[in-house]
Amino acid sequence: MAAMTRDQFFNSILPIVLTVRKEGSPMFPSVRLAQSLLETGGELNSWNNLAGIKVGSGIPNAYWYGDAIVKGTWEYVGEQSVPTRGAFRAYKSLYHFYKDLDLLLSAPRYERVRKAGTPETQAQMLLACGYATDPAYATKLIAIINQYKLKKYDVMTKASPVIGNFDKALQVPILFDRAVIGEGDLVNGTTWIPARSIGEKLGALINWTGSKATVNGNELDTILVESTGYVKVRELAGVLGLQVTWDGDARAVTLET
Repeated sequence: MAAMTRDQFFNSILPIVLTVRKEGSPMFPSVRLAQSLLETGGELNSWNNLAGIKVGSGIPNAYWYGDAIVKGTWEYVGEQSVPTRGAFRAYKSLYHFYKDLDLLLSAPRYERVRKAGTPETQAQMLLACGYATDPAYATKLIAIINQYKLKKYDVMTKASPVIGNFDKALQVPILFDRAVIGEGDLVNGTTWIPARSIGEKLGALINWTGSKATVNGNELDTILVESTGYVKVRELAGVLGLQVTWDGDARAVTLET
C-alpha cells in the first residue's frame, strides 16, 4: 500500500475518533489523533492497534477478543531507547481498538488523564500516569497537535453545558483561613460553588471548556447558572488538596489545608 500523507491518515481515522468521543470517550480528539500518528508513524497497520496497546495481563472483552501479534518495538530505560519485542493486541476494527483503549484508560491510575481539561494537560497526564516510557511523549504529542492544528476537531464534539438553577437551594457560607470567601448553594446534600470567584481566591487557575469548568486543568462536573459555572465544593477542594468540613449547626462549609 502506498504511503499515506498526513491528511489522508487523519481523514481516515477522524470519523471513528469523533464517533467514540460522542459516545462518551474522555479523550480529546486532538490528543487521540496525535497519539495515533506518533505511535504508528502515520501508517494504518493490519492489526488495527494505533496506540501500542500490549497484551499485558488483560483479559478478552467486548472489544478485544484476545488476538495478538508479536513485533519489534522500542522502550525507554531512563533516557535511553532500547530495542525489544512485545506482544500487542490485535483488533477487529479501529472502532474496537479505540473502545478498548477507553476501557484501559478507565483504570484508576489514569484518572488524571480522564479529568484533564485541555488537550495539553491530557497529553502531559498520559506521560505522568505511565502510559508511555518515552520522557518526551507529552512534548511530542503537543507538537503534533499544534503542527496539524488538531484542536479544531475538539470543538466538533464539544458537549453542551448543563443548565440549572438554585431557586430552592440553601445558601451557605464558604470559609477559608477564618474568613468567608463566598457562598455556595446546598442542593440535596451537595454544595455547589461558583468555580471562578471562589477558585481564584484559593489560588486556582480556572478555565472554561464551553461545557465545563476546569480547575488547574482538571475538568469538573459543572452546572451553568446565569452564565456562572458552579462546581461541587468537594471536587474543587480535592484538586487543591484541601479538606472539607460541614458544620451542620452553623450550616457552613470550612476549607482547610
